[in-house]
Amino acid sequence: MVNNMSSSVENDYTRCYIAIGSNLADPVSQAKEAITALQTLTASRFIAVSSLYASKPMGPQEQPDYINAVACVDTRLTPIQLLDALQHIENEQGRVRKEHWGARTLDLDILLCGDEVMSTPRLTVPHYGMKVREFVLYPLAEIAPQLQLPCGQILSELLEECPRNDLTIFQNLE
Repeated sequence: MVNNMSSSVENDYTRCYIAIGSNLADPVSQAKEAITALQTLTASRFIAVSSLYASKPMGPQEQPDYINAVACVDTRLTPIQLLDALQHIENEQGRVRKEHWGARTLDLDILLCGDEVMSTPRLTVPHYGMKVREFVLYPLAEIAPQLQLPCGQILSELLEECPRNDLTIFQNLE
């Protein structure tokens, strides 16, 4: 479990939360490889990761179930530099962008980056769909239960509004 989010953790590090998802090419291994890559991220410190969760696909239902997790890192990278690093990890693990909400080897999304609020053609922070996605909120609450979003909303209140939709803990990583 990590402390509440702060835009400036210490020494110019920013606390960021990253969603991890996979449903192709051995999703458990894909998620674990991504976690290992996050542990060695440049100008960053790996803080925590949730359990692995199994969830139904959000988009087309004729695809395998997903394995999801949320990781916490403190980083000196800007949000765009972090996005570039995450996309590099995705590409290294065989990510191909074909279909919106389609099956994928790996999806790494920046959920929160300090108190940053931004919307550019490449990146929206906080992540635009995080408030209603059980496969994001429940793993996030596991590692940051007291989290308050930049808009002032409390994570525990979002959970009260978000059904689990058959989301289950697949594997505890501790």
